[in-house]
Amino acid sequence: MTLFLATFQAVATLLAIGCLGFWLISRHFIAEHAMGPFSALAIDIALPCLIFANIIGTFEPASSSGWWQLPLGWAAFTVGSFALTVLSSYLAAQATRREFRACLFYQNGIFLPLTIITQLFGTDSPLLVALFLFTLMFPAFFFTTAPALFKAGLSFNRSRVLNPVLISTLLAMAVKLAGADACIPGFIVSSCRQVGAISVPLLMIIVGGSIFLDFRQPGRIRVLEVMKFVLVKNVAFPLVALGMLVLLRPSYPMALIVMLQASVPPITALPVFAERYQADRGLVNQFMVASFLAALITVPTAIMLFGRFFSPA
Repeated sequence: MTLFLATFQAVATLLAIGCLGFWLISRHFIAEHAMGPFSALAIDIALPCLIFANIIGTFEPASSSGWWQLPLGWAAFTVGSFALTVLSSYLAAQATRREFRACLFYQNGIFLPLTIITQLFGTDSPLLVALFLFTLMFPAFFFTTAPALFKAGLSFNRSRVLNPVLISTLLAMAVKLAGADACIPGFIVSSCRQVGAISVPLLMIIVGGSIFLDFRQPGRIRVLEVMKFVLVKNVAFPLVALGMLVLLRPSYPMALIVMLQASVPPITALPVFAERYQADRGLVNQFMVASFLAALITVPTAIMLFGRFFSPA
């Protein structure tokens, strides 16, 4: 039961921060008009700082000769996830399909796995480095492709490709591969790390606040669509991933990270993107709330099942 309880605690931690955001805006400690600037702070400043500090601080090319296999593993996982997303999305009603697809495809790939790994293996675990390498291109991929998935027909906009997340990822990788990280003053990396540390709680506070704003206004809860989403995202995705892992038998770090990626709820930035690109933010919040609540049971269960087939060397 240790795996189950530790994973439960990691998911509950994020949910508790989201509840704080709900309470803060319901009590007017945070003004409604501040949600936009807070979103920009979290996505365009704090998250790039977190990525830059993590890559500079944890990625060591010389001691990780096979590091390139982890980003390739992410690419393979993303292709498989996209195929499963497209097939599963036909279960959704036509009117909810784009939100259904976006929430299925973009998982909480960094923050929740990071919390779970820290709970299970400690803050100095090499599995954290493996997670950062596996998700190396995920933030840039998400911020580049999510607008197109949310709103088909958008014209090409260079600013969506050269976004702060991609720039920080490429800059940090170039610095590390060139061996120039020794030239970066320590206070720069430390400052980025401290600014980046607010990205997870700030995003969860924003999500909690946006849920309050949406549920305060009259509108129906799409019970059937939400139930279908939870069954696919929280149950079908991890089961399919576990079956593929048992069949392919990759290394333990790769297998654990893939299992986490397949099991976690949607990424917390989705409601921000839904509002930015005129999608149904209320529906996205319904999918996210239901998935996070279900994740209290489904994610620990998935990791416990994973532990029956895989164990650390």
